[in-house]
Amino acid sequence: MTTAQTPTADDRLILALDVPNVVQGLELVQKLGDTVSFYKIGLGMLTGGGLALANELKQEHGKRIFLDMKFFDIGATVEAAVRGIAQFDLDFLTVHGDPHVVRAAKEGAAGTNLKILGVTILTSLDRGDLDAALIKDGAIPDLVAERAGRAFEAGADGVIASPNEAALIRALPESRDRLIVTPGVRPLGADKGDQKRIATPAQAIADGADHIVVGRPIHRAVNPAQAARDIVRELNPA
Repeated sequence: MTTAQTPTADDRLILALDVPNVVQGLELVQKLGDTVSFYKIGLGMLTGGGLALANELKQEHGKRIFLDMKFFDIGATVEAAVRGIAQFDLDFLTVHGDPHVVRAAKEGAAGTNLKILGVTILTSLDRGDLDAALIKDGAIPDLVAERAGRAFEAGADGVIASPNEAALIRALPESRDRLIVTPGVRPLGADKGDQKRIATPAQAIADGADHIVVGRPIHRAVNPAQAARDIVRELNPA
């Protein structure tokens, strides 16, 4: 009789390193060990040594790295910024999904393996937030799908969207061979926090996501490694 083995790392799970600085980031990575292979480092960590940590995790620990910068500027500036990032051999980089931004980012990443992901609509926003920002009328799922399609047409390797829109995006002809990465993922029973459009890990993947991003439900857990293992187990049912 054999005993079922709990899967270790599954790179469909991306851990958001939403901690203040490199020291706390490395401490969390050490706690997680081989249960997590893919990390997201965002703007909140940038002034705390985030880029240095990204390089250390990639070069010395063999981790995959998603740099979540959400660049948005004129084309020349975006292209230059992405060209600077691309030299570090990281895996994913986010820019806003506006076509001119995506095209510039792809120029900056040319000749490298860096994948450019276009942000559609942030998972912390609802229709009221969009109204306050003077974003055009329409249901959020429809706007997300439209922005995703335009980002793909501009050359994006993938898009960022809530899991609620994953199925709509995956149904787009333009989404073939493109990535869908979904934040706003919460295991059953987890606190929603500031996220407004969420789903469970298994549901997000079933709806077409390639990767899910999870932060607080893991790094605020009493046992972060066990929390990560529980999510991996959910992604790999017996």
